[in-house]
Amino acid sequence: MTELRATYRLQLAGEFGFDRARELIPYLADLGVSHLYLPPSFQARAGSTHGYDVVDPTSISEELGGESAFRALVASAKEAGLGVILDIVPNHMATDEANRYWSDPELRPKFFDFDPETGWYRRFFDIDHLAGVRQEDLEVFEETHRLAIALVRDGLIDGLRIDHPDGMADPAGYLDRLRDAGVEHVWVEKILDPGEHLRPWPVAGTVGYEFLNDAAALLVDPAGEAPLTALWEELSGDARPFAEWAHQAKLEQARGTFSAEVVRLAELHPREGLAEALASLPVYRTYLRGGRGTPEDLAVLREAGLEWLLDAPEEFVTRFQQTTPPVMAKGVEDTAFYRYARLLALNDVGGDPGRFGISVEAFHASNLERAARMPRNLLVTQTHDTKRSGDVRARIGALAGMAEEWEARVRRWLELTGDLAGPDPAERYLVFQTLVGAWPIEPERLWAYVEKALREAKRTTSWGSPDSQHEAGVQAFCRALYEHDAFRADFEPFAERVAAAGARSALGQLLLKLTVPGVPDVYNGDELLDLSLVDPDNRRPVDWAARRDALAALRAGEAVDPKLLVIVRALALRARRPEAFAGAYTPVDAGDAVCAFTRGEDEVLVVVPVRGGHSGAKLALSPELGGAWRDLLGGAHRELSRRTQVSELISPHGVALLERI
Repeated sequence: MTELRATYRLQLAGEFGFDRARELIPYLADLGVSHLYLPPSFQARAGSTHGYDVVDPTSISEELGGESAFRALVASAKEAGLGVILDIVPNHMATDEANRYWSDPELRPKFFDFDPETGWYRRFFDIDHLAGVRQEDLEVFEETHRLAIALVRDGLIDGLRIDHPDGMADPAGYLDRLRDAGVEHVWVEKILDPGEHLRPWPVAGTVGYEFLNDAAALLVDPAGEAPLTALWEELSGDARPFAEWAHQAKLEQARGTFSAEVVRLAELHPREGLAEALASLPVYRTYLRGGRGTPEDLAVLREAGLEWLLDAPEEFVTRFQQTTPPVMAKGVEDTAFYRYARLLALNDVGGDPGRFGISVEAFHASNLERAARMPRNLLVTQTHDTKRSGDVRARIGALAGMAEEWEARVRRWLELTGDLAGPDPAERYLVFQTLVGAWPIEPERLWAYVEKALREAKRTTSWGSPDSQHEAGVQAFCRALYEHDAFRADFEPFAERVAAAGARSALGQLLLKLTVPGVPDVYNGDELLDLSLVDPDNRRPVDWAARRDALAALRAGEAVDPKLLVIVRALALRARRPEAFAGAYTPVDAGDAVCAFTRGEDEVLVVVPVRGGHSGAKLALSPELGGAWRDLLGGAHRELSRRTQVSELISPHGVALLERI
């Protein structure tokens, strides 16, 4: 495998296929990543915008350019010194006539969780045109993985990213088969609850949502919790903690969207309260096999009062465990996250909005654990599935550090726009946070997001039963804000200040991603300012020419975007000192407001202020850390002493990356 330093996730669709991606190889190599990270590239249904609706896992997508263009892309990457990681979709396929496994009545029951007598098959979440695949069947596994395994064995692909393993009957068995087939480097799209650990699977790690949420929580000022909680409870009229919002939404999903699955479970093992049981699990799923589970699984079952699963029929247990993930995903991520808006920076994939923040010590502990357990775990701040980009999340998170002023502004805006009908106070609050996070944003993009948010929340409208009158009122409100002189006069100066604070936080989380234990991933264009919202907003075309020009300007010594500077300098450092980033992670005490640490044998020093109050902070450096260091972001040489002032190190960008001379 090519030395794993950093990945770059591309999005391919429509006219941007393998040939267009191939044009980016010189730029990506110059940026400093080691691996091109491709989205699903097998044949998907006609018109697919993402590739997750596969119809033929044995052939390369013709819409993206076909096999010859795919091989040319991989060859160009290899020539430039880049490895390739491929996202594959083993859990489900599209129910399309072009899918021979589905359209053939003899193959269908073999390949899909499908009961020919009742017509029930397992869906991907609530999407009827995506049917679950029976990967527990050896012949099904071999047929659907023939191409993926061949690409690995032939040396074209270094590793695989496995989409949604939780949907399978036996994720551990599936991953064992991949390992036995010679696929050595595997990452799983596994959503872990804060504090939950990845099971002992033969994988390099997850795709990195744990880091995203830890970094977001680290950069949220805990002083803002009380005032923001009080404001939210007042506007929503609801003082429940997030856990209760989540449980209610999960129960709604179990009794509504997934009622057919509940009926099916009852047929396998009649029992009262199955919907409540599905909703009560505090994590995505357990992994019982043969009445046994890991100590963590058993602890989860005890917490939820579900120990009876250990004695239930095996088929029922399998189907129950396959059903809890969609109940969790649709109930929490796609419902409760849009209802509970205390601070939207905390509402992202794998996150717990009820956890307002974490300490520097807790962040260090997570990094030390990752270094010990999964040193090749991916690290992300944005993906195609996140609710908002890292830059938007950082801006909204920065509101916690100015909570009293934010509260005053919100009350002012509610007063100024009181004559505008449409959304209720909770919906207005979501709009205000979104505007602050993504400003400047076009009215069309704002409304596309708000419409999705309202329908996902399912409070006043929904996808299944849209309330056109209410939606029209909210849309009119959103549009009126752009023409409301008094609102804009008050909003825009404040939004500029939030943007500045958010930029500092965003740079901090970026530097942390590039330097803590794990493998950093850069998402599709995120090396410059990216104010994207949830899909499909985050799949908009990227201005690659602007990024090429910015990188060329940086190489020429011109002033450039700080994000790009941090990425290039940090990745170059990882290339120069791979042993340091494969080595120790040692926290350096600098108080509660600063995250500082060294990598390797004290070869690299990273300093990131994580909230206000760091102006007088000092690094408590050991004697061996004294002496001469090179400032990779500021360009100067630094002489460090045992009580070096943080403020001396972080100029001019607000963070510091130093290399021992």
